[in-house]
Amino acid sequence: MEALTSKTIKSFRDLRVWQEAYKLSLVIYKICDHFPKHELYGLTNQLCRAGVSVCSNIAEGFGRKGAREKDQFYAIANGSLTELENQLLIAEGIGYIDSKLLNRVIQQCDTVHKMLYGLRKANSTKE
Repeated sequence: MEALTSKTIKSFRDLRVWQEAYKLSLVIYKICDHFPKHELYGLTNQLCRAGVSVCSNIAEGFGRKGAREKDQFYAIANGSLTELENQLLIAEGIGYIDSKLLNRVIQQCDTVHKMLYGLRKANSTKE
């Protein structure tokens, strides 16, 4: 996804926060490809679901009409992002990922957290 040159937001795909969350979800899937097969229905599944939930809830919130309804989905995205960070720490703790990779992915999570906070703040002024 390339950065927007126009300030007009017509689709959830135009939101930079969605773009960053989407990239994060792809990274999570790539990381999980290297997990042991016995984790397929455990940590692998949980990580992938949380990663997808972040960008999916941003998209769904964008599609809602009222500010409160939008914020409900943005709040769920924020919770899923926090859940994702926790699961990444567990993955590092049991040796599935190294600390260097963990730090890179946590930085991406922090970026999405900040952008999501900004989106929620901007949305709250529309009530």
